[in-house]
Amino acid sequence: MRLSAFLFAALATASGSASAMSLTSSDFVDGGTIPTIHNHPSCGGQNVSPELSWKGVPATAKSLYVTMIDIDVAPNLFSHWIVIDLPPESTGLPRGTTTLPAGALAVANNFGDARYDGPCPPEGNGTHHYQITLWAISRTGLHLGGNLSARAVQAALSQLAIDRATISGTVRR
Repeated sequence: MRLSAFLFAALATASGSASAMSLTSSDFVDGGTIPTIHNHPSCGGQNVSPELSWKGVPATAKSLYVTMIDIDVAPNLFSHWIVIDLPPESTGLPRGTTTLPAGALAVANNFGDARYDGPCPPEGNGTHHYQITLWAISRTGLHLGGNLSARAVQAALSQLAIDRATISGTVRR
């Protein structure tokens, strides 16, 4: 598993900062339970992505990324949604997003799908926490290499982001 050479170069020069952005969802409160409609069909859901709204994107941002990661899957976490190159002037994604703004695209998550795949923790495995993060990036075209673990995606974006905002939700089966 590796990042493109361009991403490696960016990692060497980028650094994060304190967050001025905010991220919310009308579908669940930060720290609350994610409604079943957003779950993967294997877990009784309809695989409907949650509505996301954001504000406070830095003027220096050239693109936005969105990730949804289950932080309770050891050792490498588990990605459910990765959207790259959203325009910095965008203010959110509607519930059930299937079409992205021009230039943006979904890339393969850990299900192997280039789309939203909802929560589906193993039955009896306790409560799983899902972090949805909006990442402000100071350039475009930072395509992640194929077949990355969620931990590698999160680590790379942590180094590249000029700002970020996160909300979390839980699912228990």
